[in-house]
Amino acid sequence: MSALELRGPGRPFRARAEVPGDKSLSHRALLLAGMADGASPIRGLGPGRDVAATARALRLLGVEVGRGRVVSKGVAAWHPAPEVIDCGNSGTTLRLLAGALAGRPFPSVLDGDASLRRRPMGRLVGPLTALGADVEVSEAGTPPVSVRAPSPLRGTDVVIDLASAQVRSAFALAALQAEGPSSIDGPPGFRDHTERWFEHFGLGHRTSDTRFVVLPGPVPAVDYDLPGDPSSAAFLWAAAASLPGARVEVPDVSLNPGRIGFLGVLVAMGAEVDTSIERWIHGDPAGSVSVGGRGLRGVEVAGEQAVAALDELPLVAVLGMLAEGLTVVRDAAELRAKESDRIVATVEMIRSLGGDAEATDDGFVVVGDGPPPGGIVDAMGDHRIAMAAAVAATAATGPVRIVGADVAAVSWPTFYDELEALWSSR
Repeated sequence: MSALELRGPGRPFRARAEVPGDKSLSHRALLLAGMADGASPIRGLGPGRDVAATARALRLLGVEVGRGRVVSKGVAAWHPAPEVIDCGNSGTTLRLLAGALAGRPFPSVLDGDASLRRRPMGRLVGPLTALGADVEVSEAGTPPVSVRAPSPLRGTDVVIDLASAQVRSAFALAALQAEGPSSIDGPPGFRDHTERWFEHFGLGHRTSDTRFVVLPGPVPAVDYDLPGDPSSAAFLWAAAASLPGARVEVPDVSLNPGRIGFLGVLVAMGAEVDTSIERWIHGDPAGSVSVGGRGLRGVEVAGEQAVAALDELPLVAVLGMLAEGLTVVRDAAELRAKESDRIVATVEMIRSLGGDAEATDDGFVVVGDGPPPGGIVDAMGDHRIAMAAAVAATAATGPVRIVGADVAAVSWPTFYDELEALWSSR
């Protein structure tokens, strides 16, 4: 599917819709199961290409990854990959696996596609080398990334200057293999899935909201029953929020506080939002979310809120077109280091749809002019831009054509079918 044309429903809808298994938790479940000694059943694994890249990488290291189960003899039994480990488009695969491999005595090289080769990996070097690992990246600070432990890692304390769950997780996975405890601290606003699971497994503990101590030890083989992905659900929530009178309920999604910043933005913009925690997965909350559409107003998204809603900021721009007044996003320079330069890609998407938007150094401004007329959007190889453009079709007065629409398969292969099913619900 190189291009796809969508026409919105032209009326409100009401639906209950399930979403794929959480992508962030899927990566972590696969890696921790691969580091454990024994069999770990995994239910609800995300179906996208990114998660498949992590599974494929583990197989190269000698881990048995089957349908719904991972079997390993432990991280100490991992063997050198027979080739460069191709992480595809998945920055999570590369960063987290680099952390796990930083504790192994053999050299490993991790690389990816052209998009991943533009993403910053130099931020891994300081924390991992502090533990005693050898880490090399390109002169530009991008992949390929080479890692090895020339001698046993030693526990240490590090402080990072950005709220990055991936860097923190990479450090934690390496520190599990060190001699003695380690700690990591940094700015708030990150997703703390890894740290919640470590604490549940007895592999670490918090000493403050941002400082986490890692206690070396074996990872247990456990069952993982993964909830749905709120970053995927966000597209359905945004579709409902864009049409007054529309409503969608999404059951059993991750409600980790670092994952639901977009819901706070929806509330600020005027949407009706109800959440309910219904279960816990190794110390991490999950439950249902219902979003109803009402008239929207422009907002400013900045600081910790921008960090917590980073992946959903293209959707904020889409809703900003429909809102009364200006929608301003600040403190989101990290968008420039995603699968695309998402500041540029988001502004181009809004303009291509007939909206009014301007880029800033660390975000963008969108003028609320009402339902857009539609247009042709280049996804720029970025699944979140393609999917945000599809959501824009919900309230658009004309068709939206997405060039490069198939990139949505990175996270949700059946997304367009699910969105159109949502539109047809009554």
